[in-house]
Amino acid sequence: MNSDPRQIIKRPLITEKGTDITSDHNGYTFLVAPKANKVQIRQAVEQLFDVKVTQVRTMTRKGKWKRRGRSVFQRSGWKRAVVTLAEGDTVEFL
Repeated sequence: MNSDPRQIIKRPLITEKGTDITSDHNGYTFLVAPKANKVQIRQAVEQLFDVKVTQVRTMTRKGKWKRRGRSVFQRSGWKRAVVTLAEGDTVEFL
């Protein structure tokens, strides 16, 4: 896996559930590269945002099967990471 943090962290996921995690537990959700592990995700977030990461949780989602007429295809899967930061650290997205 490439060590460039921008290759590991694709983009932040701003959802209603992610906002609840941010306000309650100081956690942020990111769309990450499917082959990235927790150590690489931790290092990438610490380098990009200059914060201290205390915990990384990951989830891998398979793509949904869709059909259009007779054609059946599968959408691409993705990996999400929930990163919990130390007390006092924040990440500004917008």
